[in-house]
Amino acid sequence: MSSAKEQYEAFKAKGLKLNMQRGQPSDADFDLSNGLLSVLTERDYMAGTLDLRNYPGGVTGIPEARALFGALLGVRSEQVIVWNNASLELQGHVLTWALLRGVRGSSGPWITGRPKIIVTLPGYDRHFLLLQTLGFEVLGVNMQEDGPDVDAIEKLAQDPSVKGMLFVPTYSNPGGESISPEKAARLARLQSAAPDFTIFADDAYRVHHLHEHDRDEAVNFVALCEEAGNPDRAFVFASTSKITFAGAGLGFLASSTANVQALGSWLNALSIGPNKLEQYRHVKFLEAYPGGLKGLMREHARLIAPKFAAVDEVLQRELGSLGLASWKLPKGGYFISLNTALPVADRVVKLAEAAGVSLTPAGATYPGGRDPNNANIRLAPTRPPLNEVREAMTVVATCIRVASEEHQAR
Repeated sequence: MSSAKEQYEAFKAKGLKLNMQRGQPSDADFDLSNGLLSVLTERDYMAGTLDLRNYPGGVTGIPEARALFGALLGVRSEQVIVWNNASLELQGHVLTWALLRGVRGSSGPWITGRPKIIVTLPGYDRHFLLLQTLGFEVLGVNMQEDGPDVDAIEKLAQDPSVKGMLFVPTYSNPGGESISPEKAARLARLQSAAPDFTIFADDAYRVHHLHEHDRDEAVNFVALCEEAGNPDRAFVFASTSKITFAGAGLGFLASSTANVQALGSWLNALSIGPNKLEQYRHVKFLEAYPGGLKGLMREHARLIAPKFAAVDEVLQRELGSLGLASWKLPKGGYFISLNTALPVADRVVKLAEAAGVSLTPAGATYPGGRDPNNANIRLAPTRPPLNEVREAMTVVATCIRVASEEHQAR
């Protein structure tokens, strides 16, 4: 029996229960925002002249929340819609609106053809699920060090059925890459066969820096598209899901004023409006937090950065000289993307599960759950305590060694 196999059997005997599967905040991260639970008093039901307990107030969000998150996204408040928990829901509303009515500049509903959307690979499994559930055909382009392969996007966009792209522009899921200003500008001025080609930018991690002085800066797609003469091209989504409470946050988007007005009319038919008290709660809490939103994100980084460093430290120690896997420590976001040198990702995940370590299913970062190289594994170190991250990663490294030995012995 090899030393790797012996080490693996020893881990199995421990009866571990460690989870590196989903990108969830830890309880310590949630505790940073516990002040949300008490920030409103029984008298805090008025925002200016607006009674937050009642129906009126509009579907685009209360003015205070639109101003707060407009500043975060670098746009004017009238270019913002603040909605309920999770930006994914807003993405679903916008994409459904496009399918049934078309966006500004469309000749008709997208659903009349077989619309196609570009995604980045590896990418976010919930994007794939949303698009495929709605009936879009998904086209993949590779994610590069400075963002999506724009050469490939420009070629795909010569097909009039290609209606846009959905991707994470800052600290991408799972690799942590950020789009460069140059590539973002190319997308803003891209010449497409479809006159309504749209950029759906899920900027979920734009403020999730691991280190204050070594960070990627988010691009402003709304401004870039306006400058390029395509003012209605971009919808930028974000949320507080990994800023405050994952299960009780706010989703919001930025776009042109015209897009916001048109989408607002659509949302007005679907809903009387979002949760205004929750929006006001977030405004009061974030404005009162020491250092504001930036101060809160510094505290998150203090908790999360050591976990990312631990992943890199263990992988370097266990695999660094073996050539069995590659990975990169990102500057922010919630994930680390690991690629095995051999096509053994599915075997690694199964071995880890048997040893008590849950990982994201192999292939999840590709549409349909099918990684053509059977190599990519998304690591999510944010939720477990630091000591569990170290132990889990030692198990993962051992599983990579075992799976690689098995493959080479065939």
